[in-house]
Amino acid sequence: MRTSQPQTIFLKDYRVPAFLVDHVDLRFELFEDGARVHCTLAMRRNPDSDSSDKSLELDGDSLTTLESVSLDGNPLEGSAYEDRDDKLTLHEVPDQFNLGIVTWIEPQNNTRLEGLYKSSGMFCTQCEAEGFRCITYFPDRPDVMARFRTRVEADKTRYPILLSNGNDVEKGDLADGRHFVTWEDPFPKPCYLFALVAGDLVEKRDSFKTMSARDIDLRMYVEPRNAEKCDHAMDSLKRAMRWDEEVYGREYDLDIFMIVAVDDFNMGAMENKGLNIFNSSCVLASQETATDMAFQRIESIVAHEYFHNWSGNRVTCRDWFQLSLKEGFTVFRDSCFSADVGSPTVKRIEDATMLRTAQFAEDAGPMAHPVRPESYMEITNFYTLTIYEKGSEVVGMIHTLLGADLFRKGSDLYFERHDGQAVTTDDFVRAMEDASGRDLSQFRLWYEQSGTPELTVRDEFDDAAGIYRLTIDQSIPDTPGQTNKKPQHIPFAIGLLSADGQPLPLKLTADDAEAPMDCVLELTDASHTFEFHGLSERPVPSLLRGFSAPVRVFYPWTREQLTFLMSHDPDGFNRWDAGQRLAVDVINSLVSSTGENVDAGLVEAYRSLLADSSLDQALVAKMLQLPSEAYLIELADQPNVPAIHRARERVLEHLARSLRDELLACYHRNTLSGPYEVTPEAVARRSLRNTALAWLLHVDDEEGRTLAISQFNESDNMTDRMGALRALVNSGYEKEQEQALADFYRQWKDDPQVVEQWFAVQSGSSRTGGLRKIHELMEHSAFDWKNPNKIRSVIGVFAGQNLPAFHAEDGAGYQFLAEQVRKLDDSNPQIAARLVSPLTRWRKFAPVHGDQMKSALETIRDKSGLSRDVYEVVHKSLAGQ
Repeated sequence: MRTSQPQTIFLKDYRVPAFLVDHVDLRFELFEDGARVHCTLAMRRNPDSDSSDKSLELDGDSLTTLESVSLDGNPLEGSAYEDRDDKLTLHEVPDQFNLGIVTWIEPQNNTRLEGLYKSSGMFCTQCEAEGFRCITYFPDRPDVMARFRTRVEADKTRYPILLSNGNDVEKGDLADGRHFVTWEDPFPKPCYLFALVAGDLVEKRDSFKTMSARDIDLRMYVEPRNAEKCDHAMDSLKRAMRWDEEVYGREYDLDIFMIVAVDDFNMGAMENKGLNIFNSSCVLASQETATDMAFQRIESIVAHEYFHNWSGNRVTCRDWFQLSLKEGFTVFRDSCFSADVGSPTVKRIEDATMLRTAQFAEDAGPMAHPVRPESYMEITNFYTLTIYEKGSEVVGMIHTLLGADLFRKGSDLYFERHDGQAVTTDDFVRAMEDASGRDLSQFRLWYEQSGTPELTVRDEFDDAAGIYRLTIDQSIPDTPGQTNKKPQHIPFAIGLLSADGQPLPLKLTADDAEAPMDCVLELTDASHTFEFHGLSERPVPSLLRGFSAPVRVFYPWTREQLTFLMSHDPDGFNRWDAGQRLAVDVINSLVSSTGENVDAGLVEAYRSLLADSSLDQALVAKMLQLPSEAYLIELADQPNVPAIHRARERVLEHLARSLRDELLACYHRNTLSGPYEVTPEAVARRSLRNTALAWLLHVDDEEGRTLAISQFNESDNMTDRMGALRALVNSGYEKEQEQALADFYRQWKDDPQVVEQWFAVQSGSSRTGGLRKIHELMEHSAFDWKNPNKIRSVIGVFAGQNLPAFHAEDGAGYQFLAEQVRKLDDSNPQIAARLVSPLTRWRKFAPVHGDQMKSALETIRDKSGLSRDVYEVVHKSLAGQ
């Protein structure tokens, strides 16, 4: 439904549903020109509802034809109900009844990719958040949970595989070459977890034995061309199943667990009960076609969707305001899993980088909202980094405050208390309180207040008394609709180091006999002063170790202190953070003073880093990556994007020239022999090697050019091949660059996921990815406006990563994005709304850019028939609400 004034929905208006659904019986007749959906609902009045209204209202959206309605088997006349585009209202119903509805829909014309649609010749569904109403009329809300039985009928030749939720209980042949399979899900679920797939797919099977010795049938379904890309995802699934048993005591409950790969998908993946549907890019991998980063991402996403079986499916959210109940908790679970199977420090760095670059920006923008929002117009706009990543950090802080044992006790209580229920974030926190005995009343503000807390740290040392005093002030900036915020409960992990780099005991009183070398301070007031006793020298503070809370920390570190922490801090995260802060300080000094030289201390810090073979090489690989332009822009007040780009480029070029010999040695030292492995050590070495190569090509080093060409032509894995291609694309070697791009496409043109990487490496390059190149890529035969991955790999990467081109002085990048959003809004509003994001921060920039960004937003605003999805983002951005 399109409207110029979409309705705002408020948490305060929540009411329990007037009617409940006990059982849903579905029969799908699938044809080439559409699908007929027979739906029978066993319904009853909700005893907890205070509504006395005799009418029943069901949700619908874009349903082509309502063919019939019946009550307890009796067909209803048209006067007994009202059929509007988005609602079906029955004027009077009894307290308990069976409602029959038959609808005709056209999945082949569904470009929104919500509800039931066709992708690459197969039928598939996406029902979260409100897609089920695009299939049939239904009380489409997460607190209406029912048991589903689904029969799928289709042509046996075209669609030999017919899937839905639960266990397959019946199958057989029908007339005219058709067949059917019936699926039954014994567990009640909201309709957003419904799934259906029908297609000509290859089945890959494996099995898993649970801790109670049950055998689970594991199945993956992919297109025939992807049959050899399933092993990694299957292995990841089995690791996740075992981890969830060992860490949370959660065992899988059905007899079958299925994963399907789909090319056209708005999201990354979907946790539908027993039948997870994945974006192909998030599940398919081989060493020839996927990078190390893709392998790790797939492992994390497979784990995430599996973990949802308990944190999201068996216990789900009462309403969409509680979305982080399932997403924040599950992101925390998958982050811990990834840390356990990989490098914990690197995983923490990656999570913090995402937060500090993108989520903090969301907190500071016009769409800022609490982890539990108070209102929304279009729920799909709230699948945000705040809900997911900040929500995960909130759960992580509870884990820090309670400790692992009490947190596990709390999660056990939560699952046992609420199994089969739709609940709230408050229910989750209450379970943690009841299991631990801790009062988390103030901590709940993390769910209620938006914005990123800012901690200002001051210190002083009383040499005579041997006391070091640390004063921490907290504040939270105003955000749309929220001012004068209360202090939050913040776990603040710290350590102190001596002049020779040794950890110092943290004696909070003079009488502490066994003081720890690090501790977590709990901040609850606007200001705290902590005293550390028994010190013979002024220490160097190591603050917010492990990124113990999603906050900004302001402390007047000197460059000498940051260099010291880079070399000596035993906390790997803070060692990396010190390097980032040092590089930020050097780059920013060049932004404001173009005549200043690059600090020689930065060069020596990186030289020491490259020479230190005792360090975790995975950490070294991360420390060698300069702060991104996106992060530098986020840190700046009215950022000058061209100046930031030039300053960062200048530092990178100076480092590459100064450290040429060390970079070549690093490249050769990290050359691997033997079979390809995705182990932390192997991933770290490839990352180091490709970073060194990229730096050498950035200054057009001839030996680097030769190495890049050789690596591109001879590599047996996509990580090294793409590393070489990216280095060439970002170099000045145009002839070699064009040849490599042509050769790469020629080899991989028939693999959509690899072509998406080929698109992204060009659109994200500040050297080659100008608007002319972007238009060229959009006109390429492999680009497809109907495929979200192709759109993201060209338009999304351009606007989100190629910042010098996007923020061009003439504003052409902004108008280009506005044009694409307007076009896409007619076919896929979800993706269109997500693409708008870079324009929403227009107030952050100086008027020369801000006014142009605002003008681009106004161009989108003035489009006729703007979708609810885009309307909300654009109007809030322009209004600053």
